[in-house]
Amino acid sequence: MGLERGVPIRAISRGLAVLQAVNRNPPLSMTQISRTAEVPYPTACRIVQTLLTEGLIEREPSRKRYRPTALVKTLASGFHDENQLVSIARPHIIDVTKDVVWPVSLSTRVGARMMVRDSTFALTSLTLNNYYPGYTLPLAECSSGKAYMAFCDDEEREAILDGLRALDGPAEKMGVLMLQDARALDGVREAGFATQPRNVYTANPGRTSSIAVPIFADGKIHGTLALVFFASALSVDEAAEKFLSRLQEGADAIGRSLAAQPAALPEPD
Repeated sequence: MGLERGVPIRAISRGLAVLQAVNRNPPLSMTQISRTAEVPYPTACRIVQTLLTEGLIEREPSRKRYRPTALVKTLASGFHDENQLVSIARPHIIDVTKDVVWPVSLSTRVGARMMVRDSTFALTSLTLNNYYPGYTLPLAECSSGKAYMAFCDDEEREAILDGLRALDGPAEKMGVLMLQDARALDGVREAGFATQPRNVYTANPGRTSSIAVPIFADGKIHGTLALVFFASALSVDEAAEKFLSRLQEGADAIGRSLAAQPAALPEPD
């Protein structure tokens, strides 16, 4: 029997959602795991029991809360993180925030989501939450994702579209619609930046907006730089008029520094 393309295995998807919930948050109760992973409570119980058996999570001795074990690190073996990008970008995003006051986030694509790699939320009072590295947002529901989809190459864009089609959430369906509408991406490319008014998928839904620009090095997009601001304080047009040029300067500086780095040597066999 051939593999049916585009049909995810629901049990695996739910298992991964539970593991991500435990891994990205402080120790959670079973109810919190069920709510955070968006799976039914009985299903969460069975998945947690499986992860306990496999040694990927553990229960705290003094209370009924669950946390990841060091074994989860083995899931990332073979994956090379964008550490160089983060180290290069750090002084630049700090300088941008000093100039514009609003926080800035550096993000890269992970599957069908954009992941925060570094940010300056902790360096300014003009923020509602500190989004730590690892926080993710749906591609089509954040300015960073829109900028990334608009400026990545055709092959990567098609791979993103295939991945979104395999998922069934409302954010993924929005991503499919956006990628299939050339006008939306053409508009972002023509403007040179993307916007997201009143972000929905944040810790404070609807209270912040953002604008984002791509980071290029050697003709390839490596990530995005986004400026996040209170939706009640500025419209996206006002934010772009006031801060876009400085945000683009920061992204260009990161790209130049990244391109100037020597190529990494291959690891020995």
